[in-house]
Amino acid sequence: MIIDTDVLIWYLHGNNNAKKIITKNIPFKISVINYLELLHGMRDKNEVRMLQKQLKIWSTQIIQINESISTYAMFLVENYHLSNSMESADAIIAATAQEKNEVLLTGNNIHYSFIPNIQLKIFKPE
Repeated sequence: MIIDTDVLIWYLHGNNNAKKIITKNIPFKISVINYLELLHGMRDKNEVRMLQKQLKIWSTQIIQINESISTYAMFLVENYHLSNSMESADAIIAATAQEKNEVLLTGNNIHYSFIPNIQLKIFKPE
């Protein structure tokens, strides 16, 4: 399973539903884009160290972008940016899930639901 940034943020903010679903799916994977998005939300180096420690505790695999992922992400943006506002980061995350044949756990169904054959599990924080 690949866990999207929003679910990880819910966890870090203490959401019980996020804690339950993340704990249930250890170990899990994230895209390097998810990791970068999390870093952008950190306020200081201590928070960065805490995030890195937590990812290690979860045995999280960070999936790097390869040629296949980038090619499919380009396809997604070319085909869905105008019609569905497909953003580059979401395209790379979706392409990573597709490339690795993984379910993508997200609370942002609207970002991905139009992508053919994507395996989504929808997270609800409440």
